[in-house]
Parts: sequence; C-alpha cells; structure tokens
Amino acid sequence: MQTTTSLVIPASIPSPDWSGFSIGPLTIHAYALCILAGIIAALWLTDRRWQARKGPEGVVWDIAIWAIPFGIIGGRLYHVFSSPDAYFGPNGDLSLIPQIWLGGLGIWGAVALGLLGAWIGCRRAGVKLTAFMDAAAPGVLLAQAIGRWGNWFNQELFGSPTDLPWGLEIDADHANFPPGAEPGTLFHPTFLYESLWNLAGVALLLLIDKRFKLRRGMLFWLYVAYYTLGRVWIEMMRIDDAEMITLFGVTQRLNVWTSLLLLVAALVIFVLLSRKPRTPEMDSVYLSGREPQAEIDPKIDGGAPAAARNAGADGVNTTETGKKKTDKNVSGATGRVSVADNSSETGKTSASGTSGTTGPVDSEDK
Repeated sequence: MQTTTSLVIPASIPSPDWSGFSIGPLTIHAYALCILAGIIAALWLTDRRWQARKGPEGVVWDIAIWAIPFGIIGGRLYHVFSSPDAYFGPNGDLSLIPQIWLGGLGIWGAVALGLLGAWIGCRRAGVKLTAFMDAAAPGVLLAQAIGRWGNWFNQELFGSPTDLPWGLEIDADHANFPPGAEPGTLFHPTFLYESLWNLAGVALLLLIDKRFKLRRGMLFWLYVAYYTLGRVWIEMMRIDDAEMITLFGVTQRLNVWTSLLLLVAALVIFVLLSRKPRTPEMDSVYLSGREPQAEIDPKIDGGAPAAARNAGADGVNTTETGKKKTDKNVSGATGRVSVADNSSETGKTSASGTSGTTGPVDSEDK
C-alpha cells in the first residue's frame, strides 16, 4: 500500500501569538529584541569592515556608545512628530511617547541623530566621520532588515488587503485591525518586503564597495539612495495612520515625500563626491594630525622608538662635528707655529698663517 505525502504550501503568513515574555515585573518585548538583534548584527559587520580598512581596534564600539542612544532618541522623535495624533490629538496620550516597545521608530530621525552621536564619537577617537559612515552603511541596512520583524510581532505597519498566497493574517480583535475590514482579510506583509529589499541591498553595497572601494561617505549616500528607492513603493502600500502632505497637487504620506527628497539629495551628493579627484589621504581613516606615530622597528637599536634613535644619531653627529671643528682649529694653530719656526719659509709665513687662521674658521661659521 502506497502513501502519498503532499507538500502543503501555506496560503497566508500568520501573525505570531507571542509578543514577548516577562521576568518578574520586567517585560521583554519581541519588538525590542528585534531592534537589539539588528544593532548587534550591525556592530559585528561594521567592526569587520572597520578592521579591513585598518582602523584602530575598538573604535567602533566607542563610537557606538554615542551613536546608538542618539539614534534611538532621534528615531522616536521622528515617529512622534510624523504621527502626532496618537500623542497630541484629541484622544492623544503623552505618556505613550517613551514607550518605544509598542513600536514606532522613524529611520530618518534615527539616522540624523545617530550621525550626530557618531560625529562626537569620531572626534573623540580621532577618526573621520565619513570613514565610519562608509564602514557602517551595510550594517545599518542589515539592522533595518532585522528590526523590521518587530512589526510582525506587533501586527503593525502592514499594507492594503491582498489575496496573494503570502498575505499577512492580522487578528480581527487586534487594535491595529482596520475598521470595517472583514475578519480573515489578508494584507500585504510590507515588513517582509522591506526586510528582503534591505538584505538584497546589504549584498549589493558589499559587492560595490569590494569592486570600487568607495570613500568620503560615498557608500553611505549610495545606501541612502538605495533604501529610499525601495521605501517609496513600500510606503505607498501601507494603510496605517500617517501624516498626509500635499505637494504639486499630489497627496501622499509624509514618509513618501521624505524618501523622494532624500533619494534625490543622495544621488546628487554621490555624483558630486565622485567627480572629485581621489588622493592617497582619502584612504586614511584618521583625522588630520591624529595619525598614529611610526611603529617601532625591533631590528634597530633593540626596538628603540624612532624619535629616540633620531635624537641619538643627532647627538653623535653633533659630537663628531664639534670634534672635527676642534681638530681643524688645533691644526690651524699648529700650522702657524710650524711656519713661524721655519726661517726658509719666512716669505710665505704671513700668507700661510693668515690662510691657516681665517680659512677654517670662516668655513665652519658658514
């Protein structure tokens, strides 16, 4: 008797029933875990790329201490002011502003203030912000790819209804279920679209950088252009509440206009940077005047520092020069005595003595 086993392909993507766990009075939310996992992955990739560029060891972590808190604050502020009704509207609740575990981090606020924090860290470490931006660009995109899965756990930021086999299920009794929609309605999983788009972008940025070795922040602006290109069409699919802006007679979500503006700006900056001639100084990750001192050569003087070796050499040369000068003066004086004693050379004594006295001395003074 034969049994037939068929592969059942799910006709939808279910939303998870689990959104976190508790440890005593502390609740660990899945959204926060996704953000944390993205940050860890970004730091790992950035550190590997930084080491490949011969950057000073440990600097990535020192910069991250500044960039991460600034980025989280900036991301939250951007979300609050781009979706103000939940906080400042008629039924708004200001106490929700610090509750980031409920969702809501705007990427452009995170990038803007994150760069400010990174600039502080770079200045303290003596390295170029643009060098760090290029090293971190693929890692930032990787963090976004992982962090987007937090929207899946929160059942939020999905797209319009769809009958595609990968449609996303949203619990009918969930607060984010659209009013008026029929229970069982499937929605575009925009979190998945963006995650896949970002992962493809990570691979693309790594390949481009390997081929062209972009510097001066060029890879970072290429990241901005790539991400915003995808964010435009993904954002237009979403149906969650958002601030609507009308420009040129077209009404669209604020994030759509922001993405279009940044896409154009990133491309212009990238082109302008690419037109500048490349110099050897561009490959250095250090700020001018903050470069490390020359390494010690263990084969010379038992590994003595270069400055000490140079000072020692200068001391020997000075001593030898002084000795030669003294010998010449003594030789000149001796010559005068010899000439004075030689009666047969009386006619030449005056000329020779003058030459012997003033010649060497004048030469040393010059």
